[in-house]
Amino acid sequence: MLRFRTYFLVLVFLFPLLVFGQDSETLSFVISGEVRDNANGKKLENVNITAPQRHLATVTNADGRFTLKTVSRPDYITVSHVGYKTQRVSLRSSTTGLKIRLVPLNIVLGDVMVTNQDPHVLLAEAMSRIPDNYSKQSELMTCFYRETAKKRSKFISVSEAVVDLYKSSYENGPYSDRVSIVKGRKLVSQKPGDTLGIRMQGGPTEVIFLDVVKNRGLILNQEDLHNYLLKLQDPVTIDDRIQWVISAIPNNDMLEYALYHITFYIDMETLAFTRAELELDMRDSEKATRLMLVKKPNGVRFKPKELSFVVNYRQDENGVSHINYIRSTYRFNCDWKRRLFSTGFTAVNEMVVTDRRECPKNPIDRKSSFGQRDSFSQMVGNFSDPDFWKDYNIIEPTESLEHAIKKLKKSK
Repeated sequence: MLRFRTYFLVLVFLFPLLVFGQDSETLSFVISGEVRDNANGKKLENVNITAPQRHLATVTNADGRFTLKTVSRPDYITVSHVGYKTQRVSLRSSTTGLKIRLVPLNIVLGDVMVTNQDPHVLLAEAMSRIPDNYSKQSELMTCFYRETAKKRSKFISVSEAVVDLYKSSYENGPYSDRVSIVKGRKLVSQKPGDTLGIRMQGGPTEVIFLDVVKNRGLILNQEDLHNYLLKLQDPVTIDDRIQWVISAIPNNDMLEYALYHITFYIDMETLAFTRAELELDMRDSEKATRLMLVKKPNGVRFKPKELSFVVNYRQDENGVSHINYIRSTYRFNCDWKRRLFSTGFTAVNEMVVTDRRECPKNPIDRKSSFGQRDSFSQMVGNFSDPDFWKDYNIIEPTESLEHAIKKLKKSK
């Protein structure tokens, strides 16, 4: 069964939230812009933006915008997204206000016979190549982490942090990996009159336990895969590389816990896992609730709506894959007994790796590491820094988020 069922759960509670007030090199050079679909002008979210010469990266927000900070002006950035042609953008003339248009990529497979591939054999072969396709070196990564909670369409909590992530070799399991908070802040809170709020357990430790390639007990094990029906879908491109796409559909309703609808993206040339998408099967509300909910006030009814995860990996210039981006989405309704209408809540956690370097010895001791059952929104105030934005890469806030922050600050 899925091994993270006890780690990342929603806690609904009665008490109001409180508002809390890169390394040695300074990231003083700013690159910014917007990414859209070239065909229809649609803003593209979660597009990878990298400065390859410096191992720095970020992703676009819901409005397709990004900001990337570097030590000095790079020659170019690369812009890539699932199903689009990767674009190298020169920075010779301008570095801010870039208007980037990605072109959808039609796949030409030539003589490759997709229909002859057995998804079970393909998945097994990709699993066997994990030690060769992923880093054999221990690494220390700098990451940006954001955790938001919304009541209906309004933000009630926004917490952000720069974190250090230590990942040992992919020849090992995930249990020596650790996360620590460098600096952070909590931007907004729910109104004092609100009676329900959200706390999440685990926070930035998701990047450890949702690393499906390293934490092989999570999904990529025979015990769990026997409970799924595998099917080969049409291929797509990521970073101009053709990907096998395998869907895994729950095929066992007799289990005591809920399964996931899963999509794996596997590099056709190297058989490295490039992306994984998971969405909890909501057909049995009781099973879904047991997975998502830790605790709730008496008299509150909980109705799960969505629990989904996205995990991305990127290949470096040497063909070695590294974890790059993780996003989690929790949606549910709550209502008090004897009330006619319920209230919808949404919580989103996302983390992007913005820098990495080899690090033979783990610099994060157990005392300073973030715990699997800790609440990030409660602890982030201990790491408050007035210069939070200055020397680190972040995921730029969406316009709606910025508007919510300004509005709530004015109302206090």
